[in-house]
Amino acid sequence: MKGFLLSAAMLLVFFSAQSQSPETLMVRAFRQQKEHAWLEEYLSFLSVPNTATDTLGLKKNAALIMQMMTKRGINNVQLLYPATAGKAPSVYGEVMVPGATQTLIFYAHYDGQPVDSTQWAKGLKPFVPKLVKGALEKGAAMTAFPANLSNIDPDWRIYARGASDDKAGVMAILCAYEAISRSGLALHSNIKFFFEGEEEAGSAHLGEIFQQYKSLLRSDLWVICDGPVHQSGKKAVLFGARGDAHVEITVYGPARPLHSGHYGNWAPNPGLLLAKLLSSMKDENGKVTIKGFYDDTKPLTDAEKKALAAMPPVDAQMKEELKIVNEEMPGIALADAIMLPSLNINGMQSGNVGPKASNVIPVSASAVLDLRLVPGNDYKLQQQKVVNHVKDQGYHVTDEEPTDAERKIFPKIAKIKLSEGYNAQRTPLSLPVAQSVIAAVQSTTNEQVVAIPTMGGSLPLFLFDKYLNAVTITVPIANHDNNQHAENENIRLRNLWNGIESLAAVMLIPPPVK
Repeated sequence: MKGFLLSAAMLLVFFSAQSQSPETLMVRAFRQQKEHAWLEEYLSFLSVPNTATDTLGLKKNAALIMQMMTKRGINNVQLLYPATAGKAPSVYGEVMVPGATQTLIFYAHYDGQPVDSTQWAKGLKPFVPKLVKGALEKGAAMTAFPANLSNIDPDWRIYARGASDDKAGVMAILCAYEAISRSGLALHSNIKFFFEGEEEAGSAHLGEIFQQYKSLLRSDLWVICDGPVHQSGKKAVLFGARGDAHVEITVYGPARPLHSGHYGNWAPNPGLLLAKLLSSMKDENGKVTIKGFYDDTKPLTDAEKKALAAMPPVDAQMKEELKIVNEEMPGIALADAIMLPSLNINGMQSGNVGPKASNVIPVSASAVLDLRLVPGNDYKLQQQKVVNHVKDQGYHVTDEEPTDAERKIFPKIAKIKLSEGYNAQRTPLSLPVAQSVIAAVQSTTNEQVVAIPTMGGSLPLFLFDKYLNAVTITVPIANHDNNQHAENENIRLRNLWNGIESLAAVMLIPPPVK
């Protein structure tokens, strides 16, 4: 399949909208009959805690997913455990089609981000799904789930942890298959299902699973269901994901907290030291000033540049929505900005603020930096560039708490902890299967499907390439304002329904002509 090339005309097929296919209309009709049962099932699924550190909760989620798969007639349902004991398993199942020459694997993850219930809106709890008549941020009211869940306004939303990231993906994949099998539609490919339980923890053991079950996971394409659709609301097909790694920096002041009146202007303040250090990493135009930060970035191909140029502009919409005036990099559109490696501050801490603030010079200040990578970047090298920059600012760098002896020698000390990470991945738009997936999603909508070379978020897609030599394409379904990774996470029902149709269409793509 990798040997086939597309003509320029074929590459641009996604620019023309098509009518919805008969298969899509059949899937939609079946969904409308099943809304009540599917939503009840989804609410039960969302009620099971799934934070990445909750071992018991993850086991319950995996067991529930196995039940959901079995009742839909999926075969060979099993748990795939990594070699490292005690880690969350992936859930696997398959539907083998006699005579099929193509195998598609559909991926989503069932684990979720940590929660702080005190940060969620009044009346919301992370694992008690609530129905809201729209977006809370726009003043929509919560409402009780009606006895008959069918025909709910599709612009209403379900609020719960994992509602969009990524239990929506699990649910949409399983419902898409059910709609196909129960509607009498014929599959042309073997369909496999793979639901990971460790994505939000960095997929640290996914490679082990791939190594152990390489034969079982052989395929022609992995279809990844994660992330939001385009900000315009149009359906999207994504061909890559940024890599991700973190750097935690702690700088030090006095060995004990000091009265800011007695010692201000004299004792070094770690909060100010950290602020100056961080400000040295970017200029006033948002460009990272760390030496060599952009040097190994792989240029976009002509096809990728064309895809970017065809994307609907959303900068004005997002500025209005987010109540910001300027972009960080003046004149750089959002679509172009996420094609570059980035450095962001996830959080800073030094002393206390608000009611707990006191007149002290604190002993330390810390920040966590998030490095997003694009093809060409190596995450370890990118982290080392940050370490080298800190050293260039006059800091003695250590990976442990500084000793008294070090404090007496070095005026500026920084403890740096480097996380594990992963590199970016991008599938060429020139592959025939890329065209097939775009065409399949296009068959479900009258609006132009947006082809995006790289998503803004990160997924460990490089592992699929490294261990399985696999082709990956992402078909996201969540609304762009779903608050993933944050409080008040939600899924708009219209996105869930549309996602089921998109994934069903991809399951039905024909094998390539050889």
